[in-house]
Amino acid sequence: MGERRIMEYEGWKNYATWNVSLWINNDYALYQAAVEFMQDYKGKMPYKQFVMDSGLSAQRTPDKIMWYSAQLDYRELNNMMWELAPEGARNVQEKRTKKNSEVL
Repeated sequence: MGERRIMEYEGWKNYATWNVSLWINNDYALYQAAVEFMQDYKGKMPYKQFVMDSGLSAQRTPDKIMWYSAQLDYRELNNMMWELAPEGARNVQEKRTKKNSEVL
């Protein structure tokens, strides 16, 4: 049974994903940087790009969780970032997501 099970945490896929989201949404400077980043973001994976652009990719949260790690659920973190985007950008992303799921 080499299978590793990752438990859900506070409604998130796991503790690591919850932790980085918690820091982005509760540290004022980080939150402001994320909101500003999302003002003009046009790509598909905002979380990874935000972490790279912010210089956080090799750093850890104050709780010692890597900002960029295989432990993270990037789909959940991208959705969290889209929630910080202006309404127009969010609508465009929702249409892309719907279109992509129809193709599958």
